[in-house]
Parts: sequence; structure tokens; C-alpha cells
Amino acid sequence: MHLIVTRPRAESETLAGQLQSRGHRVLIEPMLTIQPLPDASLDLADAAGLLLTSANGVRALARHTARRDLPVLAVGAATAAAAQQAGFMNVAAAAGDVTALATLARRRFGPGDGVLVHVAGSAVAGDLAGDLARDGFRVRRAVLYSAAAAQRLSAAAGAALTAGEIDGVLFFSPRSAATFVRLLLQDGLAEVCRGVNLYGLSAAVAEAAAKLPWRRRNIAAMPRQDDLLALL
Repeated sequence: MHLIVTRPRAESETLAGQLQSRGHRVLIEPMLTIQPLPDASLDLADAAGLLLTSANGVRALARHTARRDLPVLAVGAATAAAAQQAGFMNVAAAAGDVTALATLARRRFGPGDGVLVHVAGSAVAGDLAGDLARDGFRVRRAVLYSAAAAQRLSAAAGAALTAGEIDGVLFFSPRSAATFVRLLLQDGLAEVCRGVNLYGLSAAVAEAAAKLPWRRRNIAAMPRQDDLLALL
């Protein structure tokens, strides 16, 4: 199949290699551009552990501190792998979304153990801090990067969609899906999606892309990359 991958560029390039090894053609079309925040601060003085909801958070965290001793709870396997590659020694993975991450935090920590530091971008999905706060946990969000939404579709993506060359588009976040919708509507290309399948990490992702007339919306059984790729 000929697929569009919409993740930020670093993740898209890694994913493209996996897809190409399975015989797919890939067009990388990032909907979000990750940018470090130069004035961001990170306070780990009273931290009991780190909550990481993306590989982008791992990379931002690694740039801000040399510490690798704090326990890391990652949203899913890919984020956990990124943390291990960055040198963090005590890493555990949740089942792929912030609800599962909060459940894992409750199992690993108690409210009196200290602050849980959530390394995040300027836009976050879900309410991890609020969820844990209801059980008495203290969560401090450290915003270390921004994710700027794309402002226009690339000429290559527009041409491939218009020519009917694209079989499917992969989405990993509601914001990426919503950005793709906005760009296609902006360019008057909504109707090309009648021949294109959506592959989404979750129902929330599919809902964010619902304004386009997809041939079919395919949702991963669990919000994990392997489950999404199993749909292909």
C-alpha cells in the first residue's frame, strides 16, 4: 500500500523504515513540528518519578538533565524504549494511553512518595494530572517543548492524494488528525478521502478526523503502534 504517515518527523522516519520493510510505500507528511523551548525549566528536587507521554518528551528530558536514576513511567512501549535508549535505568510501560499511565502510577507510587513530574509539550491530551490528583497525588507538569501544527499540505502529498495514489493515512494523535482535516478542507481536497482508509491509534483519533469522508476508519484494538500496524 501507499501510505501517508503524519507523525512528527523523527517518529515518522523510524516508522517509515518499518513500513517499507513490510513492502509499503511511504510518504512522510508531519502534522506537528516539535520545537524545544529554550527557556523551559525542569525541577526534579522533590521528584519521586517521571511520567512520560511521548518519545518527544523523552528527548526533551534528556536534553534538560543528566540524571537517569529516577523511575520512569512511560505511556507505552515505544516511549519506554526511547527512555531506555536515552539511558534511563528504571523504566516501566503502561498500556498505551494516559488512563493506563495513571493506573500504573497508582500501582508504583503512593501519594506521599513525592511529586510525579509529567514531562510534556505545550499541548497535552487527556488530564493525567487531574486524574491522579483525585487520589491525592501531586503532579508537576514540566513543559519542555512545543508542537507547532502544519499550516499547509505539502505539494507532494496534495498531488498524491489528488491522483488517487494514496491507500491509507496513519494517525497517532487527535491533534494530528484534526490538523490533517483542516489542511484538506483548506485545499478543497476532502472528497479525495472517499478512496482512502484511515488508520487511527484510538477512537478519539478517528473522531478528530470524522469530517472527512473516509473509505473506512480503522481503529487499533489497543492504543499501541503494533496494534495499529496490525490493521494494515
